[in-house]
Amino acid sequence: MLDYVVIGGAQAGLSMAYHLGKMDKKFIVLDGENEIGASWLNRWDSLKLFTPTEYNHLPGLKFNAPKGYYPSKVEVSNYFKSYVEKNSIPIQLNTLVTSVSKTKEGFFIKYKDGSIEAKNVVVATGPFHIPYTPPCHTKISDSILQMHSNYYKNKNQLQNGDTLVVGGGDSGYQILNEISENSSRTVYFSGDTSVKSLPQQFLGKTLWWWFTLIGFLSYSKYSWIGKKISSSSQPVIGTDVKGILSRKNVVCVGRTRDAFKNDIHFEKNKISTIKNIVWATGYRPNFKWIEGLELDEGNYPKNYRGVSNIEGLYFIGLPWMFTRGSATLGGVSKDASYLADIMRKK
Repeated sequence: MLDYVVIGGAQAGLSMAYHLGKMDKKFIVLDGENEIGASWLNRWDSLKLFTPTEYNHLPGLKFNAPKGYYPSKVEVSNYFKSYVEKNSIPIQLNTLVTSVSKTKEGFFIKYKDGSIEAKNVVVATGPFHIPYTPPCHTKISDSILQMHSNYYKNKNQLQNGDTLVVGGGDSGYQILNEISENSSRTVYFSGDTSVKSLPQQFLGKTLWWWFTLIGFLSYSKYSWIGKKISSSSQPVIGTDVKGILSRKNVVCVGRTRDAFKNDIHFEKNKISTIKNIVWATGYRPNFKWIEGLELDEGNYPKNYRGVSNIEGLYFIGLPWMFTRGSATLGGVSKDASYLADIMRKK
């Protein structure tokens, strides 16, 4: 029986694995993908981090890029590969965990082709589980190409003709920018047009330098200001929202209300010329595969700083697990260090 099984091999799982290695624990990292860093490689081609190099370090290895540089998804993946090699992290790929159940001795972890037992489990599967698409998508004609942003790579996937982008977060605006830039096609946008946009640089310093200075990323979700920040709409970082929405070929149509065949109904009008839809409408969490787990109103595990209601079961990398930085590449290290201290005392 292992001391720990870590489920998930991206930044959260690797940060936790680093500490377990330093504690000389017998452990393994299980990941459902076919290569290290695949969770980043699977995203759209032009994706770059919102955070510069100096805020992207995992414990024990600096991100090898110049200060102030914003790495691509490929560079993040390569960093993870180097991290696993340098720290000799035992990782088993192509292993999608299907269930975790508590036993008298610890935990029974089942996956497609086998199972494994451990005294403790760390779930590091991140915040992006099930791509969510509004129910009306099933009413839309098969002649219209539909895809969730999870499967969008670049605009070459699209058919000729008008395109709709739904979703006003970072992903939605980045994809809207890419599809509408230097293009004659009409791109309809269905999402929040009042969202605030923050530049990556301000007065000669990166936005993240200012965030660190004022403690924006360090406020606990239990504090008054943390509750205020977490309940507010999050700004779009590094994307010129006003500039994109002012393009002649970008048309804002309000919320998507319904659809039937080729007719897409919005708050402001009905449009029948759309040939492509990109749904940048987020994800829904899925923790049903963990037996006996208590979930909160958002269907995320009830926990305090990663310690769950089940003895020996931990979480890391959840959105706002403790601070706004908990689900970010650079911010996950603090949560990993906290959990490692808890584990040392067991």
